[in-house]
Amino acid sequence: MAIERTLIIVKPDAVNRGLAGKIISRFEEKGLKIVGLKMAWLTKDVLAEHYAHLKGKPFFPGLVEFMSSSPVVLGVLEGRNAVEVVRLMCGVTDANKAAAGTIRGDFSMSTSCNVIHASDSLDTANKEIARFFRPDELFNYDLNSLKYLYAPDELGR
Repeated sequence: MAIERTLIIVKPDAVNRGLAGKIISRFEEKGLKIVGLKMAWLTKDVLAEHYAHLKGKPFFPGLVEFMSSSPVVLGVLEGRNAVEVVRLMCGVTDANKAAAGTIRGDFSMSTSCNVIHASDSLDTANKEIARFFRPDELFNYDLNSLKYLYAPDELGR
């Protein structure tokens, strides 16, 4: 099992509702390590790059407007199969269809204002992390509780 890094964005709706801490704590409770964390106000240029794959969609202008309406919290999480684990924890994009117990299922009722973004693949995660974080903003450190999360053979020891 590979140790991976992935990006999350706690969206403006969650920040404005005071949910950032609750959302981030779920990832920590799961055993993922925070290796980067900051608050930022995203520009329309950065958002146009980030959402370039959606540029032709009718909802694109509203999405960019929403994502630039307030600061967001950006995070880089690290752990075993982090991309897949984080996506499962977030739930499906349409929060009305997200299962109870997922972040979107518990905190949202919208498709676009769905409280969180998470990278959809390892390749995307690497690009998104580089877009939002400089290398000196990411930290390598030992998570003291790591020995309680995995068996020694799962850590390659």
